[in-house]
Amino acid sequence: MKLVRVREVYLYLVSHHPSSSVLFLRCTSQVNSFVLSLSAAPTNTYYQGIAFSFTPTPASVPPQDPNLSLTLSTPPDLPVNFHPLNPLEFLLRAAQIYPEKLALVHPDVQFPVYYTYSIWAQRVQNFAYGLLQAGIRPGDRIVVLAPNWYLIDWADALQGAIGARAIITTINTRLTKHEIEYILAHSGAKLIFVDHEYSHLVSDAKARIVVCNDTGRAGDPYEDFLTAGRAYSQEKGWPGLEMDSDENTPFCLNYTSGTTGRPKGVLTTLRGTYLAAIANAIETQMNKDSTYLWILPMFHAAGWTFPWSLTLTFAKQIIVRTVDYSLIWKHFLHSHVTHYCGAPTVQIGIANHPDAKQLPRPINAITAGAAPTAHLLAQLEGRGFQPVHVYGLTYTYGPFTRNYSRPSWFALPLSERAKLSARQGHALVTASPVRVVYPTKSPGDKLVDVPRDGKTVGEIVTRGNIVMQGYFQDPDATARAFEGGHFHSGDLAVWHPDGSVQIQDRSKDIIISGGENASSLAIEQELAGHPDVLEVCVVAREHPKWGERPMAFVTVHLESAKRWADKHVEFARELKAYARERLPSFAVPEWVAIVKELPKTSTGKIQKTALRKRVAKL
Repeated sequence: MKLVRVREVYLYLVSHHPSSSVLFLRCTSQVNSFVLSLSAAPTNTYYQGIAFSFTPTPASVPPQDPNLSLTLSTPPDLPVNFHPLNPLEFLLRAAQIYPEKLALVHPDVQFPVYYTYSIWAQRVQNFAYGLLQAGIRPGDRIVVLAPNWYLIDWADALQGAIGARAIITTINTRLTKHEIEYILAHSGAKLIFVDHEYSHLVSDAKARIVVCNDTGRAGDPYEDFLTAGRAYSQEKGWPGLEMDSDENTPFCLNYTSGTTGRPKGVLTTLRGTYLAAIANAIETQMNKDSTYLWILPMFHAAGWTFPWSLTLTFAKQIIVRTVDYSLIWKHFLHSHVTHYCGAPTVQIGIANHPDAKQLPRPINAITAGAAPTAHLLAQLEGRGFQPVHVYGLTYTYGPFTRNYSRPSWFALPLSERAKLSARQGHALVTASPVRVVYPTKSPGDKLVDVPRDGKTVGEIVTRGNIVMQGYFQDPDATARAFEGGHFHSGDLAVWHPDGSVQIQDRSKDIIISGGENASSLAIEQELAGHPDVLEVCVVAREHPKWGERPMAFVTVHLESAKRWADKHVEFARELKAYARERLPSFAVPEWVAIVKELPKTSTGKIQKTALRKRVAKL
């Protein structure tokens, strides 16, 4: 057995041999040092990756002071009985209670990184002081343009911006340079953190740029920024940073995809983030033993507010470089993953990947971003996942409703239980109750609820703690979104007798055929049950008699592709026959096209607008 003596516990070693034998660290205290022995590992300490050693930069190591304060200073004008809600305090609390607990794991890259909560908190502090040194003042906007795998930048920035009382602007890396230039100009960004692979997208920006090389090592421009921040702090620490006295202060600016026009900036607040993070943690049953795998892009609604749910619960976070299903499955099987988030398209890829198998232990699969089909939920449950079906939007900090299972459901066959699980459900614990209302005819009309009959279609509206503050610099759009004192989602749904809501479609996706309204979502839900269908998307296509009829675009399972390779007409005939047994005649697709892939956004949503453009040319 090989022994390695080190001075600091911050050294982490992981080894993965070609033979798949795994080594891990066992630490024992011996005369103010640690002895680390390499031996066969239990599964709960296993991480994928090559052998490596890592020591944080000196600036990342907190002072060795037993009286070190991990508390922001309190504004002098605050009443004694009032504590403004601030999600940064979740991280500081974790660093106080579990300083040596592993917080951030970034193993599957050229320069692997492992940080404990105490190290991470120091880095976040350095980031905040770095912003102050750069001239950032309360309310100023900073930008992060980095892929999801850039753990160091994202993890620090989403927390550290709060310490400097700045507004962090998240940008989708898959936008065009023109779209990014618009967001930079509209947000008025004063400082840009950009991954080295995307620096060309901000080459013309007027703001200061900090390039990040994703190394965690000295010499990386981003690490230099943190080191400079530490020096600027003069070791004032957290008490040198004052918390915001107004918990309704905006601190995050997330831009919508801009599918219906130019991107709109959605402002969210400290209070809303704090309460949304609590809801996520409760509804997904996170705790200090949880391990979260980052598959969801962090630029998408600030990671659905999960960055703060994870610090709240002292959880461990693992980053994968991209949506690599083989790597994801390795972590599922060997890294003791307990939670992850993903849009239905990502979940489909997970459930149907060649490496997919029965899980050794349950994993909470949190899905949103589009309505999952009952077939997909059944697939996940069959693999051993525990689907947590939530619903939300960028405007609601990510999830604001969840499907809550009932004891009576478990006596049902899996297929029937999955249909009930496909509903969007009820409001989360910190959200206000969700409503379904009749469309209003003119501004100022009173909102009227639809009956809870599971049949009458209306629009989902909500209000309360986890609704955006409004659109950035767009009061007119904010007023339209908040008509009737509620946020209008644009999603059409029915309201069931038990109070749960179920989306039928986006208002723009309803197909009007011969005077009948056909839900493209309802059609997709049924077609997805066909054994050869992997993914399906339905849009309206012009029809000379009925005005519109549904057209289905389908990708088939890999094992089915050869069977239908030269038989697209036969496949269309079979799928239509399958649909006629399950759908009214006006909802049966008139046309079926097998395609290699469906167009998607960077967050995994199918782009129906792209398919409509294709249909318009037919």
